[in-house]
Amino acid sequence: MSDAGKARRAAVTRSPHEEDEERGVPTGPLLPFAELVRAAPSLAKVAAVCALHITAWSAAAVVAGANYVAKRAIEGQPASAILQDATNDLRDAAWRALGLRNQDGAAVPVDRPANDSSTAELQRRGAELMRRSSDVRVLEDAHPAFARILSEITPDEARILRFLYLEGAQPALDVRTNRPFGIGSVLVASGLSMVAERAGCRYLDRIDQYIVNLTRLGLVEFSKEPVTDPGRYQVLEAQPMVTEALKAAGRFAKLVQRSILLTSFGREFCRTCLPLTPPVQPKPISEGHPRPVL
Repeated sequence: MSDAGKARRAAVTRSPHEEDEERGVPTGPLLPFAELVRAAPSLAKVAAVCALHITAWSAAAVVAGANYVAKRAIEGQPASAILQDATNDLRDAAWRALGLRNQDGAAVPVDRPANDSSTAELQRRGAELMRRSSDVRVLEDAHPAFARILSEITPDEARILRFLYLEGAQPALDVRTNRPFGIGSVLVASGLSMVAERAGCRYLDRIDQYIVNLTRLGLVEFSKEPVTDPGRYQVLEAQPMVTEALKAAGRFAKLVQRSILLTSFGREFCRTCLPLTPPVQPKPISEGHPRPVL
C-alpha cells in the first residue's frame, strides 16, 4: 500500500479522542470542584465578553435594519411596501427563533390542546353523545353541569337557592318614573326584594351580584307574575331600599310587582346538590333540669 493510502486509512481510523488532542481540546477526567472554584473568575470574564458580543450583535442588527430601510427608500420604493416587507421578515425571524417555522420557511405543525374546538372534534363529541343516548346501559344520575355550577356559586348563593326551594316564589318590585301612557318612563330600580335578608346571607349588599350570577347559570328567573298574597308586597314597600328608590323616582312613582323564583333546572339542582333539611337546633335547657356535667 502506498504512503498516501496509509495516511488516508490512518485518518479514517482515528478516534474522536485523538482528533480532540490534535486540535488542542482538553481531554481526560472532569476537573475537581476546587479547581472549578479557582477558575470561577476566568469563567465570569468569559461570560462578560460573550454578553458584550451579544450586545454588539444586537446593535449591528439594528444598524443593518436601518440601512436596509434607507437603501430601499433611496431607490424610490413606496414606504408601505418597505414597512410590509420589513414586518414580514421580522415575523418570519421570530417564528424561526420560536421553532414555529423551519429554515426553509415551512410552518412547523403544532399539537392542538386537549380542549380542541375544531369542527371535526365537535362533531366527534356530538356523535359520542348520540351514541350514549341510544345506549340503555348508560346511566347518568345527575346533569353534568351540576359539578361545574357548584364551583361557580358562593355560600350566600347556595343559601338563596335553598331558601327559594323551601319557601317558593318571593315578591320583587321595580320602581319606575310615572309618565302618561308609560311613554318616557325610566326604570329607577329593578328586582328589589328581601331574599338576601330572609335567606340569611352574610353580605347583603351583594344581592344584585348573586341574582345576576344565579340567573346566568339558569337557576333563578324573574317573572312578570306577582305572588298570590298581595300583603307581602306591602311589607316590601316599607323597606328602606324601596323608599329611597321611590324618592329618586319623584312624584307619582310607579311600582311594578314581580316575583323571583327557581327555574325547573334550579329546582333539580337543589334536589340533587343541596341539603334541603334545616339543621337541627339544640334544645334549650329548662330551669327545672340540671345542666349536664362536661
